[in-house]
Amino acid sequence: MKTIEPGLAAHLKGDATTLCHCWRVTRRDGIVLGFTEHDHDLSFDGTDYRAASGFAASETEAASGLQAEASEVAGGFSSDAISEADIAAGRYDGARVEVFLVNWQEPSQRLLEKVQEIGEVTRQEGEFRAELRSFAHHLSQDQGRVYNRRCDASLGDGRCRVDLEAGGWIGRGTVEAVLDATRIRVAGLDGFAAGFFRFGRLTFIGGGNDGITADVGDHVPEDGGVTLTFWLPLAGLPEPGDALSVTAGCDKSFETCRKKFGNGLNFQGFPHMPGADFAYSYADGDTVHDGRVLFP
Repeated sequence: MKTIEPGLAAHLKGDATTLCHCWRVTRRDGIVLGFTEHDHDLSFDGTDYRAASGFAASETEAASGLQAEASEVAGGFSSDAISEADIAAGRYDGARVEVFLVNWQEPSQRLLEKVQEIGEVTRQEGEFRAELRSFAHHLSQDQGRVYNRRCDASLGDGRCRVDLEAGGWIGRGTVEAVLDATRIRVAGLDGFAAGFFRFGRLTFIGGGNDGITADVGDHVPEDGGVTLTFWLPLAGLPEPGDALSVTAGCDKSFETCRKKFGNGLNFQGFPHMPGADFAYSYADGDTVHDGRVLFP
């Protein structure tokens, strides 16, 4: 049950109200931004809420229980509020959003209505629409491990235990040229064999793409440098000279874990699990069914 501040409660009982909504957005990188649908900037709790953002809320319905509520906010891109490049780069994915009902004549009279997080964001013709999801939507997501032949750990995490730094599994270089949105030429990675960074992860350091990551689809040494290809186009193209780091690639197979990383004892998959073809097969004179492992 929400407790309404006495001043706001008295205001709500009046004949006329001066109310608006404010949104405090906390991105995963710690940056806090404030927006309001009012026509003047507001400020409270150390956050400035900008009116120039063009934020507007859609209709929403409240429900009891654990139903995952969803609403939507829309706004226009601007240089001092939300930029198209930031949204395309995923800087608002999963951001925490606090929604306030505020008396704009007296901002101390306010009510925290709900806390949500940003879900799907769409962009079209200079504006964006962001889905706001209640935290209850996490209850519908799969939890726990996946029973699979391939590893479900991330290379270098606490379950994998591969020491990326000490093992020389990280390469560092600079952007030499941008070939297109999915390919860049990199200097500084000449000492690595072809395909070493295939299925790896690249992180830009500094520049306009600072902190942005991309999955590497291929790694091809060429005369004068190394070409890295990404699975998906980059939202914002880097500049020549931008620094980067890239981790070795892992295809999550037991063979790669054992031979490339020497980490077979920590493999977090189930390589001996029979596949669908074996499960639906039947005993005959040509197939071995003596219980031996199916994977070397």
